[in-house]
Amino acid sequence: MHDFLVSTLAFVVLVGLMVIVHEFGHFAVAKLCKVRVEAFSFGFGPRLFGFKYGETDYKVCLLPLGGYVKMTGETPDQIQTGATADENASQQLVGTSDDPGSFLNHPRWQRMLIGLAGPFANFALALLLMVIYFGFINEVPAFQVNTTTVEWVTPDSAAAHAGFQTGDTITHFDGHDNPDWEKVYASLKLNAGQTVPVIVERGGQRLSFPFTVPAEAKEDDFDPSDAGLLAQYMTGPIEVLEVQPGTPANKAGLLPKDKIVSVDGHPFHSINSLLAYMQTLKGAPLTLDVDRNGADVKLTAQPAKLKGSTYMLGFAYVPPPYHENPLPLRQAAVKSTTFCADNSFLIVEVLQRIVTRRIAVSQLSGPVGIARMAGDAAETKGWYPKFGLAATISLNLGILNLLPFPILDGGLILLLLIESVIHRDISINVKERVYQAAFVMLVAFFVFIIFNDLTKLPIFTHVKP
Repeated sequence: MHDFLVSTLAFVVLVGLMVIVHEFGHFAVAKLCKVRVEAFSFGFGPRLFGFKYGETDYKVCLLPLGGYVKMTGETPDQIQTGATADENASQQLVGTSDDPGSFLNHPRWQRMLIGLAGPFANFALALLLMVIYFGFINEVPAFQVNTTTVEWVTPDSAAAHAGFQTGDTITHFDGHDNPDWEKVYASLKLNAGQTVPVIVERGGQRLSFPFTVPAEAKEDDFDPSDAGLLAQYMTGPIEVLEVQPGTPANKAGLLPKDKIVSVDGHPFHSINSLLAYMQTLKGAPLTLDVDRNGADVKLTAQPAKLKGSTYMLGFAYVPPPYHENPLPLRQAAVKSTTFCADNSFLIVEVLQRIVTRRIAVSQLSGPVGIARMAGDAAETKGWYPKFGLAATISLNLGILNLLPFPILDGGLILLLLIESVIHRDISINVKERVYQAAFVMLVAFFVFIIFNDLTKLPIFTHVKP
């Protein structure tokens, strides 16, 4: 219940902000072009409260799932029948051919600008969010590894079969030179069940080999470790924070503040790599080399299944230290631009691969999937998951709305371009039929995406052992 409430609240705040910013872009440019804006609404459904200023009703509605801007004459039905300016009682007809405030009666270039303003407001928001993050926060590890180095390769995994070895540094992955782990993760998700070219640096030599990505990479909870790749993010040993009584760690003599330098000779730097190593040994005894207040201590511990089927030692570790390192404004702007460009290209690449049937539509996430991601980001320590997800969702909204599909902003722009080429307006009847068909298709697609989201929930999926 707690996870559901957090996810729901995070989704409402996140998507509400994204949509309101999108609609404000349309609103601001419509006002500049002197198009009558009848309503600017936060939320949908029945009106709760608000105020009217000039021609516009600024209101808050019952369902806080985004918002909308209502412009006179923007839809085919308004153009044909003449909608009312006051939604309550006014009988003044608008949207007619001689109405100067109607969207239809403005030059096509102005209508295109109004259509483009929403997506570009989302792009601007994403850029601003990341400038704020990099310029005022910018959380970085106190001890950071700047290379894409593999800390551990799980035996008999996809990575092991491909030829990865512990200590390899990835210098090329799926067409990307010197990728970071985020880029590797994104490439894995895009190439589920496919083979990608890889180049690693090992002992001063560059080695190339093909890597077949597991088909499970399309799942929402997939991680590079599921392919057998454990990343090295930090330097230094694993430090013990607390040892639970009666556990293998306690029986082995492990103490708080001990630093685990190596396990069976392997210098693990993260708890994830150590856990993965223990699963491969299936409970076999471990030899721990420990730094205890500067003295070298050797301990023997035998992992046990403390939680379900996971072998563990039973100690809490000290989280890796982070500190804030805000960047100068120019550097923050450069990093923000790079973040937005990389994620935009990734979104476009996903769409391209869906069209070419290289990945399935089922890999897309809808409202339920976004809500889960928003809830996870809200509960994850640090600010990067929150700012990064908000910026990414904003970029997604901007790019998807530019698709040349009727009802979307890109569809409006496409129709206006066609009218500009043929030098006349498309028939109202044709527009109505196009919008109706597009609406049915969009609703069907939306239902499919929600159903797909629901099938990915833990209650409907098989829990991995």
